[in-house]
Formats: sequence, C-alpha cells, structure tokens
Amino acid sequence: MPIKVLVVDDSALIRSLLSEIIQADSQLQLVGVAADAYVARDLVNKHAPDVITLDVEMPRMDGLTFLEKLMRARPTPVVMISSLTEQGSEATLRALELGAIDFVSKPKLGISEGMQAYANEIRAKLKVAAGARLLKRAAVARPAVVEALAPAAPIVGTEKLLAIGASTGGTEAIKEVLLGLPADCPGVVITQHMPAGFTRSFAERLNRLTRLTVSEAKDGDRILPGHALIAPGGRHLLVSRSGANYVARLSDAPPVNGHRPAVDMMFHSAARCAGRNLIAALLTGMGRDGAQGLLDIRQSGGYTLAQDEASCVVYGMPREAAAIGAAEEVLPLAAIAPALLAQARKRGGGNRV
Repeated sequence: MPIKVLVVDDSALIRSLLSEIIQADSQLQLVGVAADAYVARDLVNKHAPDVITLDVEMPRMDGLTFLEKLMRARPTPVVMISSLTEQGSEATLRALELGAIDFVSKPKLGISEGMQAYANEIRAKLKVAAGARLLKRAAVARPAVVEALAPAAPIVGTEKLLAIGASTGGTEAIKEVLLGLPADCPGVVITQHMPAGFTRSFAERLNRLTRLTVSEAKDGDRILPGHALIAPGGRHLLVSRSGANYVARLSDAPPVNGHRPAVDMMFHSAARCAGRNLIAALLTGMGRDGAQGLLDIRQSGGYTLAQDEASCVVYGMPREAAAIGAAEEVLPLAAIAPALLAQARKRGGGNRV
C-alpha cells in the first residue's frame, strides 16, 4: 500500500511543487492539498493520511497551532516545510518540540528549482516519517527543576569528554539528555544532522533551557567543562588536542554517510584524542551514521551507549550500532544522562578549566 500524504501550505506554488514531487513516486499517494488548517482538518478526518507536510505561516490558523491540535486529537507524522530564516528556524524547533518528525527548508531564492533539487530528500523524509514512532512529549523541564534531581557529588575531570550524535528525532532527544546534565559536567560535543541556518537557533534554544553553556561550534573553540558545542550545519565537527586541552575543529571535507556534519567524523576524531576518557551516546536517527565511529570509541577504551528502540523516533543509527557490537549498553532515553554522569564519575581524573 502506498503511503498517503496530505500537503498543507498556503502557497499555491509550494502545493503544486510538492504534489508533483509526491506523485512522481509510486510509493507515495497524494490524498489531498489544503491551503489552510481548517481545510486540512477536514481532509485529515476524511483521508486519515499516513504523513502530512505542513507550512508554519498560514492564514486563519498558523501551522504550530494546527500541529498542537493535531497531536492532541489525531496524532499523525508531520514533516514541516520551513523557511530558512532565524524566525523560521525558531518555529521549526518549536514544531519538533510539539511532535513533528522532521523538516525540509524552503530555498530562499528560485523556489521551483530549489524544491525540485530537494525532491529525493523530501520523498525520503516522507517515507521515514510515515514509519516513525510518535512519542508523547513531556513538558519541558526547567533547569531549576532538574537541579534538584541532579546528583550532589561534583564531577571531577574534564579530561573526560562527552560526545553525542543524532539525526531524525534528535533535537528533542538531545534536549532531554542535556537537561539531565549538571553545570559542572565534562565538555560536550554534539553532531545533529541539520542544515546550515538551523543549528545556531538550536544551540541558542538549548542554551536557554539547560544549565550548560551551549553554542554553535567555531573552529578553535576550547571544549570546556559545563559547555556544549554543536556542529554547524554544513560543516563537520572534529575534536583535536592542543596540549592538555580538547579543541573543536571544523572541516569542509565531503559528506560522510550522506551527511555533513557527520557523526562518524566527530566520533572517530574524538576517539583518537580522548581514548578511554571519552563517553559517547548515539541517539535516534535514520541510517547508519555514527555506528562505526561508536565502535571505534569502544575499541579505544571509551564508554559507548545507544538509545533503545522503544524511545527512538527512528531506530536506525542506534540499531546499526547495536548490531555491530559498538554499544556497551542500549538504554531508554530517560536513562542516558544518568549513565553518562555515572561513567564520568567512575572514570575519575582531574578537572581542567
């Protein structure tokens, strides 16, 4: 049976382009198009689509309000069609928080040519979303609340390094892990598959919500305790050493596993620098990026874990890691931050500031 797709967008051009892209694939079936949320609601009830493409900016009811109502009344996988602006990226992150599975960014110029260039990506994301697990979203915990739950013993040592990789479903998974980390945790490096223009907003959002100082990585940044660096969209994040310090390096090397930034690039470089002092987690995501890098970390003496199937939006990357023996443990999302902290304490060492 083909995957039933509903297109919701106030732009007639985008509706037409998405319809063409969907109808060109025999595995997808276009069941309707809607110019606003009210028409979309009726089509959802009529056709019960497997996946919906949704624009943020629409008349009568904006996309985020519709998404929130949809997830309460009739949870359905959603792929957001987002404008590549600061405001657009903030709205997209909010949509992912509300339960959207993934997003595709609209090109700023040459929309017709740009959307056609993304045709394969759009079709792939629709297929992944249709099979994704819709998770119940917990209310966002505030740092003050998490503080009370954090272990009282201080973490000694930033010879230790935390590394986290994720893809589809990862923005919320990463947020949950970071909310569980105290302000004195080892430095953190993060690669989330995300295009340029969105990672800075993602970092700023995490910086507001967690007790860590979170920023988009710049070449030469020191990886400090209590800080988290996120790979910028379109560039690989690598870890190197400068004397006793860990330092972030950015690379424009070709995509790896179809991605730039790639989790494998970060994991391999971190394994070389940190060895047994490295503590790494591979979270939800489609494909296999990160699995070989996680194995490299384990073989270098570091601690490795993968997110379990039940708590993943898409159990792809962690499944690959578990299959090749890269993950020392496979844990539910809620147990990952405590496991990372337990390993950081277990491995000891002295704090470097």
